[in-house]
Amino acid sequence: MTDESWAGWYRDRQGSDAVVLTTDGQQLRLRTRGTDFEGASFDGLVPVVGTPPADDRFVLVDGALSDCVLEWDLPFPVGWDGAVHQATLSCLLSLRTPDAHLSLELQFGGASYASHRAERDFASALATIQCALPPGVRLRTCVACALSDYFPAPEAARGLSGTLACFRGARDAYRGAAGESDVRDLWDRRTGFVQEIWSCRAYEPRPDTGAGTGHRGAFPLEHA
Repeated sequence: MTDESWAGWYRDRQGSDAVVLTTDGQQLRLRTRGTDFEGASFDGLVPVVGTPPADDRFVLVDGALSDCVLEWDLPFPVGWDGAVHQATLSCLLSLRTPDAHLSLELQFGGASYASHRAERDFASALATIQCALPPGVRLRTCVACALSDYFPAPEAARGLSGTLACFRGARDAYRGAAGESDVRDLWDRRTGFVQEIWSCRAYEPRPDTGAGTGHRGAFPLEHA
């Protein structure tokens, strides 16, 4: 995978600073005020060892960046009319304790499609946007991919981001997965974990029903 960098803003009680978020689809890195943070989830960004200490310039909860707001835009692929088009996804994430709140807005074709204002995770926020899009327009991202799934567990266990497993290395086997037991049997064959807003060349549209919907089912889920 090739790294992508997204420009944005970091805000807390001490003010606002321009930042750059960098990701390879699995690991996130954020640099602000001369300090580097990294982690697999947006709510699990911890100071990188060897960088200037995250002293009283930041609030850390259990070692992770907290009590702040992150805002950034990224180019986002959508499928429509047999072609791939570039949209823009605007992300607003509040890492206020005790819970993180997320809001996403997709700008495509001269219109905007927004999630709810306080989504619990990226999967739910993207599902809300997919439901709002015109017929035939599909998000081309990992959470909408036919080769991804969450571990069979209560929905709350999936977290804000980064616990979505990719099965591109076992695609033929996963295409036949149709329930919890199938995904459990394949879990150790996962390629790794990916960010829900990531997209790669292995993307395949997720089927609406039947085999290939794994444990989490179609995207978007009916309740999203």
